[in-house]
Amino acid sequence: MDYCKIYLQPNEEIRIEQGHPWVYGNEINQIKGPIKSGKIAYVYASNGQFIGKGFLNTTSKIFVRILSRNEDEIIDEDFFRNLIEKSNQSRVDMGFKNSYRVVFGEADGIPGFIVDKYDQYLSIQILSLGIDLRKEMFIKILVDIFHPKGIYERSDVPVRKKEGLQLFKDTVYGTVPDIVSIKENDLLMEIDIKNGQKTGSFLDQQENHNALKPFVKDKTVLDCFSHIGGFGLHAAYHQAKSVTCLDISEHAVNQIKKNAKLNHLDQVEAYKADVFNELRAYQENKKAFDVVVLDPPAFAKKRDDIKKAYKGYKDINLQALKIINPDGYLISCSCSHYMTPQLFLDMLMDASHDAKCITQMIDFRIQSKDHPVLLGSDESLYLKCITLKVK
Repeated sequence: MDYCKIYLQPNEEIRIEQGHPWVYGNEINQIKGPIKSGKIAYVYASNGQFIGKGFLNTTSKIFVRILSRNEDEIIDEDFFRNLIEKSNQSRVDMGFKNSYRVVFGEADGIPGFIVDKYDQYLSIQILSLGIDLRKEMFIKILVDIFHPKGIYERSDVPVRKKEGLQLFKDTVYGTVPDIVSIKENDLLMEIDIKNGQKTGSFLDQQENHNALKPFVKDKTVLDCFSHIGGFGLHAAYHQAKSVTCLDISEHAVNQIKKNAKLNHLDQVEAYKADVFNELRAYQENKKAFDVVVLDPPAFAKKRDDIKKAYKGYKDINLQALKIINPDGYLISCSCSHYMTPQLFLDMLMDASHDAKCITQMIDFRIQSKDHPVLLGSDESLYLKCITLKVK
């Protein structure tokens, strides 16, 4: 059979052999055979050694997304079904039940494909041409495995344009309501799969939401960039004295109030506010909290943003540290993979210094275990959640 063979420039195979699943166009020395985007291409080192095979896309800077490192493995429906079943079983084995990420793209061996389970519904996101061309096959597999009431596609992210794909979101199987009720840890949560952030909720934080339990009992808590209240509601559930949630989105604030009522958490208040301004206002009014949570959106979405992002992260952490009571806690998060763990720690040290605080790192967490990190692929380690004790 005639197929596309891609030969890399010398030494370009090293990164891929270490686990990274992408082949960039500028790493290629020679292409032999038919070139058709969406088809399977075979990748070889400059000496002819087989490296891997995967989806080809000549439109993208990511020329090939590796699917298999076995030259003889057949890439078909059974191949993907097996990967999805194994990925889901690993989550079940780790204790995930109601809502979790089933497939985390490259980290689970299916580049550019995200599958999130929200109780009896699935939310999918397709970020690569190879997956998009086989969408009906993937929907069939998901229906066979999960028997969902509905599947909603949230492929409405700009990165699709880099693959030559249009933005898209709609129900692709069954019916999906505007609001879906899920169980996150011990809490009932109503989420918006169709219009909420990401694929409907921040599943990558659900273990971190619960991990604040040791720090919040009988404490006053400020939850900044709350979204639908993941940290704040869990703090209230774990017996915080009072919880104040802040978010710039009125829709998010209304969701927090609904979810607080749903769980009978009367000590939760939620306000529409600009966190940057509000933190300074608290200082002026000499208002302090025992625990402050910062979970901002990604300030660095590309490498060129790092310097500006560092400044932004430092500013909010500095202002937060100024309103934390002695022996209180700062729980600080970053969801940008460009803000590396070391850089994030450096920023927290700088912020502590400028706030004239001595701080101890009590906990260092990453994304929940249903979002595994693929060693060799820095992009898959993106979320940091650090707890500091303020002395």
